Amino acid sequence: MLTLEGLRIEQGGFRLSADLQVAPGALVAVIGPSGAGKSTLLATIAGFLVPASGRVLWNGADITEAEPGQRSLSIIFQDNNLLPHLTAAQNIGLGLRPSLRLSDAESARVSDSLARVGLAGLGERKPAAMSGGQQSRVALARALLRARPCMLLDEPFAALGPAQKTEMLELVKQLATDTGAAVLMVTHDPQDALRLGGQTILVADGVAHPPQDTGGLIANPPEALRAYLD
Repeated sequence: MLTLEGLRIEQGGFRLSADLQVAPGALVAVIGPSGAGKSTLLATIAGFLVPASGRVLWNGADITEAEPGQRSLSIIFQDNNLLPHLTAAQNIGLGLRPSLRLSDAESARVSDSLARVGLAGLGERKPAAMSGGQQSRVALARALLRARPCMLLDEPFAALGPAQKTEMLELVKQLATDTGAAVLMVTHDPQDALRLGGQTILVADGVAHPPQDTGGLIANPPEALRAYLD
């Protein structure tokens, strides 16, 4: 269970508050106007930003001041955060050991994760030799290998075409189902939120609202969301 308790984020003149919970295994879109604080919210949950007040809790334990690597989550950014000089397999292997000194068993896990995201046999390719969809799959494979119970996605599929984006969303849902991980995915597209299913956190007017049923929220949006959708 992820809990944001009295969270207040401040950056210059920017303010964002959050009091909400995300249940284990939940699929949650994070939507709202540009500049509302969606990526800032995820960065705070991940530990890259320190809130002005309040707490971030995981299963009741306070992780507000924990380093990003000590948190029970993985995060995938819009650029997928792949190192261009490393192969796909090496980029994935970083999820196990930053030194990349993998045992035979760990190398086998890398190969298995490549296969699970549809990239079997492509482990020796570098990112520049891969399509945008394939790069996204590499990032997902790394997150899968880390086996954290919470996955944060900060618009990693924004640059993909509609067909590839739909394919990647289906893959995220399948991996989440297989692993039981909760997913929080930032998107500007309400159709992405509907495809993900589950719930949606609306970030608008300085507040990250508690998760609501996505279908109901999109069908009957509050004024802040209605203005954005129009």
